[in-house]
Amino acid sequence: MAYDAIVIGAGHNGLVAANYLAKAGRRVLVLERRDIIGGQLVTERLSDGFTVDTLHASAHLRPDIVKHLGLALAAPNARLPYTCLLDDGKRLQIDTDPLQARDAICAFSARDAGRWSEFVAFMDRAAAFLDAAYRTPMPRLPHFAPLREGMPLAGLLWKLRRLGGRDMFRVVRAMSMSAEEFTGSWFESDALRAAVSALAIHGFTLGPMSAGTGFTLMHNWLNRGGLAHQPVAGGVGKVTAALAEALQARGGEVRTSAEVQNVTVDRERATGVRLANGEEIAAPLVLSAADPRHTFLKLVGAAELPPEFVWQAQSIKLRGCVAKVHVETDGRHGLSEGTLAIAPSIKYLERAYDAAKYGEVSQQPYLEVTTNGNFVSIHFQFAPYSLRNLDWNAARNVVEQRAIETLDAHCAGFKASVKRVQTITPRDLETTYGLSEGDLNHGQLILDQIFFMRPLPGWSKHATPIDGLYLCGGGVHGGGGISGASGRNAAKIALTAKRVRWS
Repeated sequence: MAYDAIVIGAGHNGLVAANYLAKAGRRVLVLERRDIIGGQLVTERLSDGFTVDTLHASAHLRPDIVKHLGLALAAPNARLPYTCLLDDGKRLQIDTDPLQARDAICAFSARDAGRWSEFVAFMDRAAAFLDAAYRTPMPRLPHFAPLREGMPLAGLLWKLRRLGGRDMFRVVRAMSMSAEEFTGSWFESDALRAAVSALAIHGFTLGPMSAGTGFTLMHNWLNRGGLAHQPVAGGVGKVTAALAEALQARGGEVRTSAEVQNVTVDRERATGVRLANGEEIAAPLVLSAADPRHTFLKLVGAAELPPEFVWQAQSIKLRGCVAKVHVETDGRHGLSEGTLAIAPSIKYLERAYDAAKYGEVSQQPYLEVTTNGNFVSIHFQFAPYSLRNLDWNAARNVVEQRAIETLDAHCAGFKASVKRVQTITPRDLETTYGLSEGDLNHGQLILDQIFFMRPLPGWSKHATPIDGLYLCGGGVHGGGGISGASGRNAAKIALTAKRVRWS
């Protein structure tokens, strides 16, 4: 065989996994269906002729990954603020400097201003624990090997205990709480509670009153390093470019415009892949960075899997609700640098989510806005993948109009500055970027799809019923958002797997 391992998908997780394999001396081939690498992490030229970070406004791999792989990635120079745009022209600007943030919060509540530094410190500790949890392999319940799997779990529990009795209880309790309840236990100002709750629902088909949004708040806080996006100089595509360069330096190979049609299987063992053009490539190890449902039901096929497992795979909850509206302006958009969130209140966010329950585009959406010179990128929620009374050909214009008018209502003059608009709908996320149902996280991070239940109960260790086939994308434990954790974890497990017959 020409290769020891094939990785399906040249997104950040696929490239991270490929780098760890190549660093261990394996001959690795990465196959990407598009003509550019990056997956969700791309800076690309859209059809209307302008270049933007299409899906994510920032991207920061976990520090240990950057260190282990020797990536030339610099930390962001400027620390930009997070600004929540409220009604009546008011705004709450939360700076990364706790003292400046406290002064801004004091205009809404002196009590909340006094608690802000304590809250930030708690969230940082909670995020550090979650990071440790994402580095810890989850047991394949109900099968449990006490010696092999018990020690890592004991180490994780020790880290939880070291938070102290008070914070340990807070972290465990917060995971199942709603963002409304969680922020209410800290703050009294609805403006501040809404600003924090917006981060909890960012990218998820959940409202701030949904159970488990305390967990998603900690998850997004970990991946961002706080409330605000901290942009990558030159665009988020620099991250995947650095990963690709490191892989090639280690002897790995990346092929674009190489769509994998299916994983070839012989007697329940992966033997390689077959491309859409009919080419077959053999390897004893295959890692898929595609979402689990697509991997199992399309790339492998139900005929190769146990019937109960197929049923479970069909039940994975993928509920995309995000659209991206990229706007080229004449430069007079009047928006400040940093992350702007249109989240005036908890009730506003919940009403925006209500529309998604009924297959409708939110009339008053939750928006998160970032700028880059003349270009404005708008993250739009909620725009459900499955619409009840519209198709996405018509709904595209609805999303554009509501995004621009909602932002203009809070920042007068924005609409007049608009020159061109390019919108990416949930359908585009599926057809162009390969995200089933337009789900950015390869599966919702809800209480029954996290930790040892991600992607499926009993299959949380990246392995699959097919020997030699592993999952390394965002749909497994450690995934969701931009961190690279699931790619790192999958590669480490695959390298130690006894059932892989290396050539």
